[in-house]
Order: sequence, then structure tokens, then C-alpha cells
Amino acid sequence: MSDEIQVEGEELPHLLLVDDDATFTRVMARAMARRGFRVSTAGSAEEGLIIAQADIPDYAALDLKMDGDSGLVLLPKLLELDPDMRVVILTGYSSIATAVEAIKRGACNYLCKPADADDVLAALLSEHADLDTLVPENPMSVDRLQWEHIQRVLTEHEGNISATARALGMHRRTLQRKLQKRPVRR
Repeated sequence: MSDEIQVEGEELPHLLLVDDDATFTRVMARAMARRGFRVSTAGSAEEGLIIAQADIPDYAALDLKMDGDSGLVLLPKLLELDPDMRVVILTGYSSIATAVEAIKRGACNYLCKPADADDVLAALLSEHADLDTLVPENPMSVDRLQWEHIQRVLTEHEGNISATARALGMHRRTLQRKLQKRPVRR
């Protein structure tokens, strides 16, 4: 993939978008270029790291779940290149556990998809992530609590499905089926 969209001028802030959804990445790259960024894109964490090593970005927006390494694995590697880099984690599978983990690993913010360019820009430029907004005012349903618990245990086991299934006392295939479903809203 590794496209680069640039508006006239060399001194534009560099944004790295890493997401395995090519359509989302293409649309977001165009929108962020219109907002004054020099944008590089990658379809995997591995490709994103190669691009970042060649041209260290000022900002990055990383998808949480991708084939291969996740955005949470790429995040500390990017921050090793530049500790001042502003990184946002994007996900269609949001959970409090992954939001907290992203912030612990150095993300400046965490956004649930669908997110538009204005949401990403605001998240990249905001001073602090507001974890309180991730905790719902209304109590969660049992299904949502189960989803959150599974995500927390999965995070504790660094994404290892087999270890997570053992910790939860369930069959690995059952856990995989649960993880393939979208999270329950509340």
C-alpha cells in the first residue's frame, strides 16, 4: 500500500495512518491531507514500522486489530523512534480494557470507529485522553460485561487466544467465535 499524499510545501506535519481497511485508509488520508498533513499509509503494523523508520512521523493513527501485529504492538515501537509522537488508537471493537492499555502504552487518545477526520484530528491534538468518557453512565448489560471481561483477559495475555481461553475456562474455538462478533453496545 504505502501511498503518500502531500499538499504543496515541505514543512507539513507528517501523519502515519496504519489500518488494514484500504478504503477507510484512503478516505482518511485524503481528508487529513486537506487538513494540512503530509500523510503516509500502511496496511499492516510491520509496513507502518518500516515507513516510520525511514521518515519519522509527528502523528500516527493506528488500527487496534489488524492481521499480524496489532496497533498496541506497534505503538511502543513508534514511541521509541520519537517519544513526543502523538498516537491515536482506532478500533471497531472498543473496550475499556483496550482503551486503558492503549493509554498505558503511550497513546494520546483512543477512538471508536466509525471516526471521521475531524474526530481523529481532535484526538491527535487534544492535551489529554479523557478515560471518563469511555466509562458509561448507564450500567452495562451482562453481554457487554462479558465482552469487557474477555477483552481485559485477552489484553492481560497479550492477545494470546489459547492462554486467554485457558484463563477463562472455555474452549479456544468458543472464544474465537465470541471475538469475531461485534461488541454489544450496552
